[in-house]
Amino acid sequence: MSTPHYDVIVIGAGPAGYVAAIRAAQLGLNVASIDDWQDAQGRPSLGGTFINAGCISSMTLLESARIYHTLTHDLNEHGIQVGNIQLDVGKMIDRKDNTITLLNQQIQAIFKNLRIDCYHAHGKLISNHHVELVSLSDQSTSGLDAEHIILATGSRPIKLDCAPHCHDLIINIHQALNMTEVPERLGIIGAGIIGLELGEIWNRLGSDVILLEAQENFLTAPDHQVAQEAYLIFCEQGLDIRLGTRVISSQTANNKVIVEYEDNEGTHTLVLDKLIVASGRQPNTDKLVSDEIELLLDENGFVHVDENCCTSLPGVYAIGDLTLLGPMLAHKGIEEGIFVAEYIAGNHNPINYNVIPSVIYTDPEIAWVGQTEQALKAIGENYTVGLFPFKASARALSMGKPEGFVKIITQAETDQILGVHIIGHQASDLIAEAVLAMEFSASAEDLARTIHAHPTISEALHEAALSVANRSIHMPPQ
Repeated sequence: MSTPHYDVIVIGAGPAGYVAAIRAAQLGLNVASIDDWQDAQGRPSLGGTFINAGCISSMTLLESARIYHTLTHDLNEHGIQVGNIQLDVGKMIDRKDNTITLLNQQIQAIFKNLRIDCYHAHGKLISNHHVELVSLSDQSTSGLDAEHIILATGSRPIKLDCAPHCHDLIINIHQALNMTEVPERLGIIGAGIIGLELGEIWNRLGSDVILLEAQENFLTAPDHQVAQEAYLIFCEQGLDIRLGTRVISSQTANNKVIVEYEDNEGTHTLVLDKLIVASGRQPNTDKLVSDEIELLLDENGFVHVDENCCTSLPGVYAIGDLTLLGPMLAHKGIEEGIFVAEYIAGNHNPINYNVIPSVIYTDPEIAWVGQTEQALKAIGENYTVGLFPFKASARALSMGKPEGFVKIITQAETDQILGVHIIGHQASDLIAEAVLAMEFSASAEDLARTIHAHPTISEALHEAALSVANRSIHMPPQ
């Protein structure tokens, strides 16, 4: 039987992969998608880690945890009293799983509508025009050919020798998003984006959460002023964030986890009900490529690509978490999927990696785009800062969300916006206006002259732009 031939084969159906397949099919190309993710029942589930065991799962559980916390802590100040509130974590997990199923079905429907052939198997690159399919059930093999092959197999959590996986006691991120009981004392290795989101979910559901972070500084990627504010807010919420801690060992005994760690004050021991390892991610490039072909990887397994996402093999591209071209974010992968599909079709619309927003979906949310103040100081840039606190926003106060601020950094001479940093309610949505402004090389004055509805949360961005020139209208006396 002849080997099926396609214009484009995409290996991996996470955000980067399924979007690349969709866009290529929209452009009239004959497309095949290969993905090996399966749910608890062994059924295909498109969307990769992002939908099945990552951001969508954590966002869904964060919303449930927020509602529960509001019911148990915040209603009284609104003059609302309720009783007999009960927590059903199992049903909460079911809701999360139903959301995943719905999103998966939507992707499948789009694939079917665009006539994208979907293969539920492990894909292995044999040459720059041939992919081997390995059956997940019996390991039998078959093959597909294509003019162009896109690698989009994503990433997975890093494993730590000091915290080896141990059934349901020392667990990974995927397992942490499927716990059906609230642990009394929960430890998390890593106080980055994933660790914070997991910490907030289980803290709001009733766990005593301790985050062990090796770095001396909290959240090094956002602006330092935002990070400092976030640290104070999260500690006040009840998260026990221990910086400068190095985990030495983790072992289990009597259905408990015993963690030994070091900090500046010496060696300490923690006894926990569960320990989550949330200390970063690594690319899924093992078993992706045949030993006979020379796909260039770095020492950490990332695929080397040029500015067009082209690998060292002609006709082979790598996108999303497989490369170091831009941050490991879903929307970065999505844009690369669109870019590569259009590039293959003969269009060239480059990605502006300087204006990719980042978001932490905690409460309050944290979002930023562009340069941080500490980075600008390091290069000696002459800049100006405008800042507006949400406690001065009428809408934020009416919603009971006064925490945080909007910070805008501009080039001192030209007033061009260099960075926008937000900690507060709806920061993930507010940052979009800042991204658009920076994409058009806007100045703070452009934002200041843009009329925003009153009262709205988005006014904080407007007021921060006014603040750059010391003319904020609603800024309270300091």
